[in-house]
Amino acid sequence: MSNEKQQADLPAHRDKRFDGVRDTWYWKLSKPLRVIVHFFLRIRNAYVHYGGVKGMYRRWKQKRGEASKRVDFGTKSFPDAERRKAEEETVFPRDIKISVLVPLYNTPEKFLREMIESVTAQTYRNWELCLADGSDEKHPDVGRVCQEYAAKDSRVLYQKIEKNLGISGNTNVCFSMATGDYIGLFDHDDVMHPSLLFECMKTICEKDADYVYTDEATFTSPNLDDLIVLHFKPDYSPDNLRANNYICHFSVFDEKLLEKTGLFRPEYDGSQDHDMILRLTEEARNVQHIPKVLYYWRSHPQSTAADIGAKTYAIDAAKRAVHDHMRDYYGIEVEVESTRAFPTIFQVRYPIQGDPKISIVIPNKDHVEDLRRCIGSIREKSSWKNYEIVVVENNSTQQTIFDYYKELESAPRVQVVTYTGEFNYSKINNYGVTFTDGEYLLFLNNDTEVITPDWMEQLLMYAQRPDVGAVGAKLYYGDNTIQHAGVVIGLGAHRSAGHTHYKMPREHLGYMGRLCYAQDVTAVTGACLMVKRSIYDEAGGLDESFTISLNDVDFCLKLRRKGYLNIFTPFAELYHYESKTRGLEEGEKLRRYESECARFRERWKEELDAGDPYYNPNFSLDYSDFTLRF
Repeated sequence: MSNEKQQADLPAHRDKRFDGVRDTWYWKLSKPLRVIVHFFLRIRNAYVHYGGVKGMYRRWKQKRGEASKRVDFGTKSFPDAERRKAEEETVFPRDIKISVLVPLYNTPEKFLREMIESVTAQTYRNWELCLADGSDEKHPDVGRVCQEYAAKDSRVLYQKIEKNLGISGNTNVCFSMATGDYIGLFDHDDVMHPSLLFECMKTICEKDADYVYTDEATFTSPNLDDLIVLHFKPDYSPDNLRANNYICHFSVFDEKLLEKTGLFRPEYDGSQDHDMILRLTEEARNVQHIPKVLYYWRSHPQSTAADIGAKTYAIDAAKRAVHDHMRDYYGIEVEVESTRAFPTIFQVRYPIQGDPKISIVIPNKDHVEDLRRCIGSIREKSSWKNYEIVVVENNSTQQTIFDYYKELESAPRVQVVTYTGEFNYSKINNYGVTFTDGEYLLFLNNDTEVITPDWMEQLLMYAQRPDVGAVGAKLYYGDNTIQHAGVVIGLGAHRSAGHTHYKMPREHLGYMGRLCYAQDVTAVTGACLMVKRSIYDEAGGLDESFTISLNDVDFCLKLRRKGYLNIFTPFAELYHYESKTRGLEEGEKLRRYESECARFRERWKEELDAGDPYYNPNFSLDYSDFTLRF
């Protein structure tokens, strides 16, 4: 038997052995004890994670509030008579017909009627509904129901397909029926919010958008208010989209884009939407996001929403869609692998070009054990070998650190330089850069420790892209809770910037799996930040007026203004032993920190007022765990 076959059979053998244990009398007898033990283990874990009883109580109140809030995104959010009248009477500056395309296949009558009626109930009236029916002969009711609605409303168009062409082929028949200026893609068992097309039309006109998408919710059939997942999405994020089809539902786009992209491709059936959205957004000149729940994805036993894991053909098609997209549009052969979060949430591996040198800059004052551990982990664990380390000494007083510097004199690729003057994080790092000659710069805190051997490769594969500015890693405290997983501007008490998923357990999947894939973010922490030297020079380095804090976020925002993307990757992992409980500095240091926050808010007022594009406005800025705003 091959190793692959043996490995494939292991879960089955394990399950059989476990089934044998579960059938024993002592396993059944011990069930009450196991329930009690597991209950207290959950309490203990919650106690640690949320910081004691007060933290647990606060989180309980949040969750209770979120649960009650969910219904507000369901039918309670539907327009009342006054609002409906106002939306129906709105005159837009452009006359746009929206063609809603729905491929049908053996659709249950209840689902079919609810789908059609959610379109006929739209407050925006200039639409057509194109229904292409690939149902088999055992489901004649699909055609009967559609023809019933078509007889009552000329905007409902129906065509029977003699032979089922698959989801892509059937949708392409819908395209042939469409006469609209914009196209909307709609699943046969889902439901629209009554204001969906109105909000899309409003965004098209106000922002001159040629591609628009909305937030969505998954509901348990048949109750539209039984919302089991609220998906609040970021604004257009190409790296997020390559890692998973976060856009999904609902999208409308200018039909002229089809001249560049073509129609659906049958070879990607199962993930045809992901393939199509990748191509459409690549060709669109202005992709806009509406941060409102306007689409309801029905979860039932046969739906993808219920269990994509059982549909391996869809997973394989999604991987091929991402791979082929990067090959066809960028000439890059990427590797696409499923992650622990979900089969269709991917790690995308970019090939590294050449063997560029990475210059690691580490500011240091005393803390010999921290620095020794940091440098030791780089030298012992890193699989990337073309690097140099520049330690920037600043005002150390302990003899032990100077003794260690003496040791480093004989270490290959390591040098120690001295910066004299008061502590200024930006100045120290900028000074350290002048002693480097690498093509890429990697700013690193002295209290970090490498975990993943390919951490530099994981950062480099993104930093080498011409559209990318700064790249940051996933950092943990010593107790394996998250210190950094990307920065959101406006988050936190000072409304300057804060870290998402802060203090969550290391193995947490994150909101909608965000801790499991590389993604576009507004900023990353300077505790571990890679940037191409030429881009660092273009941005003028770190702003030395930010002496203690926010210099890294300021730097990332400068990069964004220049048109670069900043990326957080969870696949470069390090410990960052910064104390979780140190709190704010006191006295002069506290005043300086508050002064820098005020200057940051003034400098980046426009960006702060607009909100972080990668953090949905439905989330609270008071918490880092994607708590809903109330």
